[in-house]
Amino acid sequence: MKNKYIKGKVYILENDINTDQILTAEFMKINPATKEGYEELGSLAMSGLCDSSLPFINKDTGKSYYQIIIAGSNFGCGSSREHAPIALGASGIQAVIADSFARIFFRNCISTGEILPVQTTKSLYNLIKTGDIVEINPLTDEIILPDKITRIKSKNLGSLVDIINAGGIFEYARQMNKISN
Repeated sequence: MKNKYIKGKVYILENDINTDQILTAEFMKINPATKEGYEELGSLAMSGLCDSSLPFINKDTGKSYYQIIIAGSNFGCGSSREHAPIALGASGIQAVIADSFARIFFRNCISTGEILPVQTTKSLYNLIKTGDIVEINPLTDEIILPDKITRIKSKNLGSLVDIINAGGIFEYARQMNKISN
């Protein structure tokens, strides 16, 4: 996420999406620190969804068809694996908008700098369908719905956008001269 304003196609999920659905445990051995491993993780994002789910990854490109995920409550519950937000970021997801997040998943999003976790003040996953275009304006803490008129407030993102743009908490701390290179 190099700019502060995010616009893209959404993939709709419901409540309690766990880290095993985001990236199944069998892929935890992949090293995201290598270019090949990072790309492979991206191509496997949402690999734990049921077979009847709409396709998430374009098999030709290894990237997601979508830029934003909209979900219900408790997104990212389950294990504490950092591979889950890394896989989403590597797939091309820039943000996840959810009613609520599992605490450790939320922290892993920020620590890794992969995706912006946006918590809504109003549930959206029943108002929008997969493939719709949604806009996120972190400067005003607003989510602009497909009709381009309706705006839903998100919880204040504060410096999260700057941390994500820096590439994670350690890079942000380096930029702020809080830790040395």
